[in-house]
Amino acid sequence: MSDQQTNGQALIHARGLVKHYEDGRVVALDGLDLDIAAGEFVAICGPSGCGKSTLLHMISGIDRPDRGQLMVAGRDLATMSGGETDHYRATVIGLVFQLHNLLVNLTALENVQVPMLTTGIRPRERVERARDLLDRVGLLHRENALPPTLSGGERQRVAIARALANDPRILLADEPTGALDSKNGERLFELLVELQRNADMTLVIVTHDQHLADQAQRVVHMLDGRAIPEPDATTR
Repeated sequence: MSDQQTNGQALIHARGLVKHYEDGRVVALDGLDLDIAAGEFVAICGPSGCGKSTLLHMISGIDRPDRGQLMVAGRDLATMSGGETDHYRATVIGLVFQLHNLLVNLTALENVQVPMLTTGIRPRERVERARDLLDRVGLLHRENALPPTLSGGERQRVAIARALANDPRILLADEPTGALDSKNGERLFELLVELQRNADMTLVIVTHDQHLADQAQRVVHMLDGRAIPEPDATTR
């Protein structure tokens, strides 16, 4: 698989992405070019501050570029209205954070249902889908547990189930194993890979763990807000 898919094939197509913070004093993205094909599993690697999380925020619609083009699933993210962006996030994107961001007063089952609340799915169907997703991540037996009673790995699995609630085309994961020990991190990573293959989703994961990154179909290295070539990269 080549490092750059053509625009016609790319599910995610970025050209010249620029993003500054703090009135331009902090350059997060500096002319980034990147294509990611539908169904591809890509790991984004690079030192802290190179723009990895900012890139995920751009793709997810949480933030917008200052300049450049970002097309995702045929949508121009720079020109979408607030309502269009909300619909895009609810129907196209699933997002898993390093810290699970679960609502501590809701059970695991209730947390997984949260993304479905704005989609018009009937309550009974929401519960059935949430239970099915918890079963897929091996946590149906903990459906009534509150997040503070779950282990770190269990909380992240609930977060993954929540990210899958609306059957997204693209699953974005920002350092999802960063707060876990190596054993639980490896198990969580294996779960993400299994879910991606079974659902034929596009998976984009930011990680500092080179061992985990090497299991991806393609590794994109970032430095100073740009994707940089990897001379010895090989097709896996």
